[in-house]
Amino acid sequence: MSGNILTTKEDVIHSTVRVQLKINGEERVLQIDPRTTLLDALREHLALTGSKKGCDQGQCGACTVHVNGQRVLSCLSLAIAHQRDEITTIEGLAEGERLHPMQSAFMECDGFQCGYCTPGQIMSAVAMVAEAAEGVPSHVTADVAHPPGLEELSLEEIRERMSGNICRCGAYPNIVD
Repeated sequence: MSGNILTTKEDVIHSTVRVQLKINGEERVLQIDPRTTLLDALREHLALTGSKKGCDQGQCGACTVHVNGQRVLSCLSLAIAHQRDEITTIEGLAEGERLHPMQSAFMECDGFQCGYCTPGQIMSAVAMVAEAAEGVPSHVTADVAHPPGLEELSLEEIRERMSGNICRCGAYPNIVD
């Protein structure tokens, strides 16, 4: 390559960028292809394999992580786009050996079968609780001006708020519990 101009097809294929990410409170620096998804950066470059690659098309929710406290499908998001963001993965929920309350709840309610979708389900459930606590309505909220608080979430509300996460084993009743 000459200067900053990519001159051949091979140059394009082998170009990398420096990406600095803050993941689970820790600054990490990667040299990656600019087309690398956040999911692939986590799994393949940082060995954070809790987030799963299910459909790789944003339809199953297995790759759900939090970016600045919001749910994000990491398979649809480029790592380079998150250089100033706080990223939390399933590995970042627990405090040492002490599980996050949602992780404990999934164990207590047997909210998993094969376990493949469980990290994404837990990340989505944690975000769902935060959204409800903030008064964010869902698509089934009857009165969006007065959405239900965390204590008033109906089964219908919980199911709707978790609907982006697929469990192929059908553990939904326990996940809702």
